[in-house]
Amino acid sequence: MAPLLEIKDLHASVGNTPILKGINLTINPGEIHAIMGPNGSGKSTMSYALAGREGYEVTGGDILMNGKSFLEMEADERARAGMFLAFQYPVELPGVGGMSFLRAAVNARRIDAGQNEIDQLEFVKLVRAKAKNLNIEDEMLKRAVNVGFSGGEKKRYEILQMALLEPTLSVLDETDSGLDVDALKVVSEGVNLLRDPKRSMLVITHYQRLLNHIVPDYVHILADGKIRRSGGKELALEVEESGYAGINDAA
Repeated sequence: MAPLLEIKDLHASVGNTPILKGINLTINPGEIHAIMGPNGSGKSTMSYALAGREGYEVTGGDILMNGKSFLEMEADERARAGMFLAFQYPVELPGVGGMSFLRAAVNARRIDAGQNEIDQLEFVKLVRAKAKNLNIEDEMLKRAVNVGFSGGEKKRYEILQMALLEPTLSVLDETDSGLDVDALKVVSEGVNLLRDPKRSMLVITHYQRLLNHIVPDYVHILADGKIRRSGGKELALEVEESGYAGINDAA
């Protein structure tokens, strides 16, 4: 089986500060990998480097998806190629209607894949069907993107975007941040509905509680810009019990 994502000796800096110092990771189709680590370990930098966010400069190594390097691709090109990033803090877009935003994103992916654009009526039916699974009511869809949304609503709206775009690789950057128990359960159920043999996910989290709901195949511990330990889901439980102190000391 050919890997879906290959990260090879990835180095990245923010400004003049090196953050990632040699990340190596391979994700096969259908797998869910979790990245855990203390604050400042490089978790969010890793997600932004993968997605191509401005200000996060890759200074060494390579990122390949389906064997193709992403380094020369802009963020929108990576998204159209099948990469999705769920932000830790989704931004508000005043004046941008939710349905228009979602349809534009879906049609951009369809055009890139050589498909016809989806018409308005068909799209409304599609959105309502997907939104129902995430407890998203029509009233939310009529608002500007994320404007006036609670933290839980913003995260559910992001998972709706993911459900509509059907990405090949989803990167969830601390999507549990700021969620109460009920919101976490709803968001996790939405993510689990998208598990697919052809879709992989990289779940970045600070705490083990998210991994009770989205059970990973592999867990990796990031500290001081490198993956220091890898294992199965039991590694997350070990960290929950003993903390990151020993891993930090080793780093």
